[in-house]
Amino acid sequence: MQATPTKITVPGNELMPALLGERDEYLRVIEAAFPDTVVHVRGNEITVDGAEVDTVADLLREMVLLVQHGHRLDMRTLQQSIDMVASAESPSDVLTTEIFRTPRGPIRPKSVGQKAYVEAIANNIITFGIGPAGTGKSWLAVAMAVQALQQKKVDRIILTRPAVEAGERLGFLPGDLMAKVDPYLRPLYDAVHDMTDTDGMDRMIERGSIEVAPLAFMRGRTLNNSFIILDEAQNTTPEQMKMFLTRIGFGSRAVVTGDVTQVDVQDGRSGLLDLETILGGIDGLAFVRLSSRDVVRHRIVQQIVDAYERVPPK
Repeated sequence: MQATPTKITVPGNELMPALLGERDEYLRVIEAAFPDTVVHVRGNEITVDGAEVDTVADLLREMVLLVQHGHRLDMRTLQQSIDMVASAESPSDVLTTEIFRTPRGPIRPKSVGQKAYVEAIANNIITFGIGPAGTGKSWLAVAMAVQALQQKKVDRIILTRPAVEAGERLGFLPGDLMAKVDPYLRPLYDAVHDMTDTDGMDRMIERGSIEVAPLAFMRGRTLNNSFIILDEAQNTTPEQMKMFLTRIGFGSRAVVTGDVTQVDVQDGRSGLLDLETILGGIDGLAFVRLSSRDVVRHRIVQQIVDAYERVPPK
């Protein structure tokens, strides 16, 4: 049965350049993604005809909603929108969700998985974000931590990570503790810097609003009124993971991030493996698994992740 052509009326000619791109480049991308469908534009009316008319029409309606919300379309956003609509997901629901605004602009999730991750962090005491490189696990955890600090939901942010390369013995490195752990926590520093500024981050560290420490320094502490991020958790041992999780005090929230395909801990005894089997069903604790579909780096990174999943290294 032949599909009926669908007409979409865009509310205002001024939206058309942002919707179609320079010299209709976005329109050409859509037609390339759906080769059996034809799109005609006349004024502020778009007519869609062909085998995938419903999907393409949904895509264009979602793009109109994004532009109306002030979302600046670019090639990456367009490709993400195409992927989402093809999977019966709503780009406007995901990409207009705002965590908070920074001097550089709003922080938003960029995929369905990332939105689920952010919502899990907001609604649980401990959230495990597990997935490959480039899925925004650490970035979004830091965003949620900075938001919680700005809204005075917590008194401080604590950033920690197992220093596997140095066997948790950092003494031979030059400088004070900050200098010693800097190489391990640099990705988290960079994320905080992007969401504040250099001076703001330095001031927060000086007054204790941001604390950084290797995981070994968490032992024996009770962490109250804090937002704690344990990064690269696949490189914890089961004993270290238990130690960390039992540090959580009143008024605190924790996010544990890791990639179980990149375990560097000795003998492969990762504290992140099989953890869902042990802790599953505990109220206030959530596991969110991100995939290659949530990778927000260059598209080749998503293809590399998929390739390794198909043929794991021996």
